Amino acid sequence: MSLVHHDEIVRRLAAMPEWHHRGNALERCFDRTSFDGAILFVNAVAKLANAHDHHPDIAISWNNVTLTLCSHDAGGITKRDFTLAKALDDLASARP
Repeated sequence: MSLVHHDEIVRRLAAMPEWHHRGNALERCFDRTSFDGAILFVNAVAKLANAHDHHPDIAISWNNVTLTLCSHDAGGITKRDFTLAKALDDLASARP
C-alpha cells in the first residue's frame, strides 16, 4: 500500500477535525467518561481492528483512550489508516 502524501493528509483531516497528524501517524484521543467506559471502548476497538486487519497503538489514561494509526509496513500513513479512523469515529459515536 502506498503512502498518502502530505497535501492529501491535510485535505482528509479537514473532514476529521478530532484526528491529528503526528509524525508518521494519525492520532485521536477519545473521552469515555470513566475507566470502565475506556476499557469497554478498547475492547470494541480491538474487535474492529481485527476485522480491518489493522491495529492501532492504544494508550489508556483513566477515561481517555488515545489511538495512534500508522501503517508500519508502509512506513507511514496510508489510505487504510483513514479507513480505520473513520470506522473508529463511527464506533465512538455509536457508544456512549
